Amino acid sequence: MRSELTLAVFCLAAPPALGAPVAVQVSDAAGRALPEAVVLLEPVGGKAAVKPMPEVQIAQEKRQFIPRVTLITVGTAVNFPNFDTVRHHVYSFSKAKTFEIKLYAGVPSKPEVFDKPGIAVLGCNIHDRMAAWVVVADTPWHALSGADGIARVADAPPGSYRLSVWHPALGTGAPPVTRSLQLGNAPAQAAVQLAAEMLP
Repeated sequence: MRSELTLAVFCLAAPPALGAPVAVQVSDAAGRALPEAVVLLEPVGGKAAVKPMPEVQIAQEKRQFIPRVTLITVGTAVNFPNFDTVRHHVYSFSKAKTFEIKLYAGVPSKPEVFDKPGIAVLGCNIHDRMAAWVVVADTPWHALSGADGIARVADAPPGSYRLSVWHPALGTGAPPVTRSLQLGNAPAQAAVQLAAEMLP
């Protein structure tokens, strides 16, 4: 009885495996830091639980989508407010999410829920130059690279992962660049160069 109690107390007191930060430097074909690159860490041999994020906003302003690249998790709702003085017609025909918000101004009556993993390409039927991308992640370990080209992923537990890196400059339908990554308890770094040029 005493040994069982001791074991139970020990199990409750044992700390969980702690994650460590991972910094991924993403560069383009010329070796320049590449902002707006999507970095995903997917556990090998299984999936981790993923929760929807709080509602995200992709605005239309000066006839552009802002931000141009949005990274969310499966089940996240996205709103598309129109801050322009002209009406827009937002759409996506991608497998990850197919929808249309026909000519409108202001804020749509309800957000769009992105419930499948993948990449959704956004456009406007009225303004052909408008384009944006929504990457829907099925892993809790993900990040977008900043102006310095570094994507910082927090709290990935030790283990084996598939590192996936994607950027719109790879081209429509292009798959992400992948490689294996082994993580321990210490902070880790990786560098990935994409065969792509920075978008203007």
